Amino acid sequence: MKFSARAALRGWTTIIAVTVIVASPLRGEIIEQVLVKVNGDIITKTDLEARQIAAIRQQMNSRVDAAALKNDAELRKTLLEITPQILVDTIDELLLIQIGREKGYKLSDEQFKSWLENLRKEQNLQDEQKFQGALKQEGMTIDDLRKNVERQFLRSRVQQDEIGSKLTITEEEARQYYLAHKDEFAEPATVTLREIFTEIPTTTQKGQAGTKVGEDDEAAKKAAAISARIKAGEDFAKLAAEVSDSPSKANGGLIGPLPLSDLSDTLRQTISTMKPGDVTPPTRTATGFQILKLESLKPATPQPFESVRDLVADRVYNARQDAELRKFFARVRSRAIIEWKNQDLKKLYEQGLAERATASN
Repeated sequence: MKFSARAALRGWTTIIAVTVIVASPLRGEIIEQVLVKVNGDIITKTDLEARQIAAIRQQMNSRVDAAALKNDAELRKTLLEITPQILVDTIDELLLIQIGREKGYKLSDEQFKSWLENLRKEQNLQDEQKFQGALKQEGMTIDDLRKNVERQFLRSRVQQDEIGSKLTITEEEARQYYLAHKDEFAEPATVTLREIFTEIPTTTQKGQAGTKVGEDDEAAKKAAAISARIKAGEDFAKLAAEVSDSPSKANGGLIGPLPLSDLSDTLRQTISTMKPGDVTPPTRTATGFQILKLESLKPATPQPFESVRDLVADRVYNARQDAELRKFFARVRSRAIIEWKNQDLKKLYEQGLAERATASN
């Protein structure tokens, strides 16, 4: 996936255009547009565009060009949806970096070299030409890459300083969480079925697929005859292997075990009235008639604390980390001097904060 960060958002980011610019004192050229100042450090239009581009690429998982982003209503809608959170993340990251620099933290040459060697090995980029090509595809230089890594390094160090000591989880805390959320750690209910499927042949007229009434009736009669054979005592698995039109016939019609939650509401309701060995009457589907036999139904099974201790501890740790981070950022934001150069941007930022507060409740 490759496209120009500046070009791709040029047509759309006019919604957040600002009047403040950074200009060359020698020639009066417009170098960059400043969107917001945070404790004196600036966030520019280019900074925001790069983050928007990255978020859209990740969410859409496809190429995006300038024309599409400017004219495609769905992409414009997506951009409006993601920008509030991008603004919150961008300002929070800058606040962390500022704290890290105040503490004197710095990514050393050796640390970056080690990180880069691991990256190139993991991504199979040990060949220098291949590595440079990957950087070029992402529109980055090695200096850009180092700056990104240093930002991550500073963020991690500051978060560890501020909340790391508060994240120790005791055995008793984990056990109490487990007792209050036992259902979350249960093995899910599963069901094992067998099926016999009778397909209705399809025809195509004027490009439209359909079925003929006569063929529908014939399939219904065939399914009814199979159902009668089952009621007469014939083995379901042998019948499935003989007459079913489903690929499952190779296994005697066996399906599963499947998580019960994966089934449709209608099918779950049907199964809830059955016991192992019961068989449904032929049921019309979009492409034919289906007969199901319930082989087994395994209810959700609580797992003992000892077998899920690590999973419980991770849940408690993540919940604690989220709570402590929210408190930390609320405190840091309250002390920050944030100067907005555009009120529309400020509203989007406040919207992002409100969304995050709602999600945490």
